[in-house]
Amino acid sequence: MSINLTRRGLTRRGLLAGAAGMTAAGLILPRGARAQEATRGGRLRIGHLGGATSDTLDPATYAAGPVVTAMLAVCNNLVEIDAKGRAVPELAEFEPDADARVWTFRLKDGVTFSDGRKVMARDVIASFDHHRGADTKSGAKGSLEQVREIRADGDNVVVFELSSGNADFAYLTSDYHFVIMPANEDGTLDWQSGLGTGGYVLENFEPGVRITLKRRDDYWKPDRAWFDEAVLLTINDATARQNALMTGEVDVINSPDLATLHLLQRRPGLQLVEVTGTAHYTMPMFCDQAPFTDPNLRLALKYAIDRQEVLDKVLRGHGQIANDSPIAPANRFYAADLPQRAYDPDKARHYLKQAGMEGLKVEISASDAASVGALDMVQLFQQSAKAAGIDLTVKREPDDGYWSNVWLKKPFCVSYWNGRPTEDDMFSLVYARGAEWNESHWDNERFNDLLLKARAELDDSLRAEMYREMQGLVSEDGGTIIPIFVNYIDVANDKVAHGEVASNRFLDGWKIVERWWRA
Repeated sequence: MSINLTRRGLTRRGLLAGAAGMTAAGLILPRGARAQEATRGGRLRIGHLGGATSDTLDPATYAAGPVVTAMLAVCNNLVEIDAKGRAVPELAEFEPDADARVWTFRLKDGVTFSDGRKVMARDVIASFDHHRGADTKSGAKGSLEQVREIRADGDNVVVFELSSGNADFAYLTSDYHFVIMPANEDGTLDWQSGLGTGGYVLENFEPGVRITLKRRDDYWKPDRAWFDEAVLLTINDATARQNALMTGEVDVINSPDLATLHLLQRRPGLQLVEVTGTAHYTMPMFCDQAPFTDPNLRLALKYAIDRQEVLDKVLRGHGQIANDSPIAPANRFYAADLPQRAYDPDKARHYLKQAGMEGLKVEISASDAASVGALDMVQLFQQSAKAAGIDLTVKREPDDGYWSNVWLKKPFCVSYWNGRPTEDDMFSLVYARGAEWNESHWDNERFNDLLLKARAELDDSLRAEMYREMQGLVSEDGGTIIPIFVNYIDVANDKVAHGEVASNRFLDGWKIVERWWRA
């Protein structure tokens, strides 16, 4: 359903110092990139992967796609991640107590929603409470289980009291689910109006088709929101996205087809923007459903995939081999010394025998809507698994609705994660007991115990030890095959320009609409 929002009247640290250097990100400088002064005006057109007709403005439902990029232009967070991977104040300055258990956020002066209302503590509380409580359907619910209380200290100060210390809590508030929207009179969140404090207003929203944004003249950041207008088009087919870029229909695309990326690189007037980060492909198995209840069976499948072949043929080398853990080399506590799992059909057969499942037949659901090259990846997996005596059937699912009809519903499927800037956030969101987005239904007592201890530990050396053990547990016992980390790759024409690009997401940390400008 199309929603025209204009018709609704919306015409308009010591502790932190260690965390500040968390992300070791690298930028592969794009051909034709220029260090020029930003200018105001013009229109940005994005050909975006991941849109669906089921998309909504409700931040509890956000998944990777154009609605996230759009709403990070319409709204702000309390904290944002800058181009160097640091948690920096956006709507609020922040300060933890000595134990990092009580965090105080002081809202900046002069910030208003696009209808002129001043942002207040009650709006922040409603924005976070929307993801808390027994009735919420938010995928980010698990990340806020640690929050014992959120309270206002006057109109401009919000205090978060946690069940135990969390040295990384400021990073958590930068998550795209936690955009700040206005509160209703009853304290619930008014997400239906599409109001935000960001540099743009939502003019038109056609889920899975098109989102149109208009710049606010009164945006509180003087050095952001350069475009007059932004249009985000859902183009889930990689070939269609690239054609749209080459014909001038759009200015920027994300997730290009890596098989033909070299052709784009040679084309005059185009620039490749590539950063290393935390993105990874996953294949989750329901650990509470046969045959995946047996950890030996899960290990057999992990040894049956040729990771190097997937990296070479699917990513064309634009990434790194992964080890069935979501913690990437860009993360602060990445366990580089853990033995790397390699393709080994003999070991796969051994674990199949241990599970009593020789001659295994199993089905995996996949679609390129999950990630670029997802179908190619599972077809390679299908071939490599044959040598281990595994009959892997690939069920090709429709692109539209993949994230609502397949992911979290089918017992073995392909998934994709952009990763998170902290180990705690990634583990809490996807691997903790009871997490809404625990896509493998994994429940490991030792892991869950370490998760709480590592979160509260302020000694970095002890945290590193705990996170190393947790990465080992996920790799050995977990229900998710993670074969590769993938670089974030966008391609833009020479009509747009930008500064240093963030590595925490594609499209400049999904902040492209706010940060880029017309060349």
